[in-house]
Amino acid sequence: MFKALFSKLAGWLGLLGGLALAALALLQVGRRQGRAQAEQKQYEADLSAGEVGRDAAETIERLGDDAVRDRARKRMRDTRGR
Repeated sequence: MFKALFSKLAGWLGLLGGLALAALALLQVGRRQGRAQAEQKQYEADLSAGEVGRDAAETIERLGDDAVRDRARKRMRDTRGR
């Protein structure tokens, strides 16, 4: 009697254990994908910030007045540390 009961119970416990392992694996995959997406968004933001900086530098270089150009460069240096 115990053998039959144990055999049925072991099958269900094995099934539940397998389901728990599959759920944990899915959670791990989701975390990994979320991390990869966050890194990709950060990389794109960094590229965008670089483009904005280059555009600002080009605009400063095109300014004709030296005083205005120097003031703009100083302002860019001040905001870079933020």
